[in-house]
Amino acid sequence: MRYHNITKDDMLNGDGLRVVLWVAGCSHCCKDCQNPITWDPNGGIPFDEAAKQEIFDQLDKPYISGITFSGGDPLHSANRLEVRNLMAEIQEKYPDKTIWLYTGDLWENVLHYAMMQYIDVLVDGEFMADKKDVKLLWKGSSNQRVIDVQKSLKQTDPVIPVLHCGDYSYGNH
Repeated sequence: MRYHNITKDDMLNGDGLRVVLWVAGCSHCCKDCQNPITWDPNGGIPFDEAAKQEIFDQLDKPYISGITFSGGDPLHSANRLEVRNLMAEIQEKYPDKTIWLYTGDLWENVLHYAMMQYIDVLVDGEFMADKKDVKLLWKGSSNQRVIDVQKSLKQTDPVIPVLHCGDYSYGNH
C-alpha cells in the first residue's frame, strides 16, 4: 500500500478530532475530485512502520476520536489487504477509537468485505459534481451515504444500510 499524507487533528472527515490516512489508488476517478493526485496506486510513498507509528502516536492521544481512511480509495485492490490488517491492529490496540472509511464504491458492493467488521462508519458512493452541496455533513454530494456499518450488518437484511446521521448538521437545516 502507498499513501500521500497523514493528517493530524482533522475535523472534516468524521466525528471529533481524527487522524486521516490518505491512501494512493482509486479507479472511480470522479469528475471534479478533490484529490486526483491520489488516483495512481503507484503514486505517493510506501506505507511503512514509520507511517504506522505516526498514526499510533496520534491515536495514543486521548482527545483523538479515531482514524479515517480516505484517499484515493482504501477499498482499491492495491489497498484492501493492508487497510484491513491495519484496521484489525488499530481495533485491538485502540478499542475505544472509531474507524471511518470513505470509498467511491457502494455499500451494496462492499458489505461482504471482511474488513467491514472493523469499520464504524462508511461513506459510500462516487462524488458527483452535479449533486455537490457544501452544507452536507461528512460527504461532498447528495448521492453519498454516511452509513453506520455495525448497525447495518446486524440487520436481517444488511443490504439496506442504517444511516449514521442525516444530511445536514444541526446548524444547517
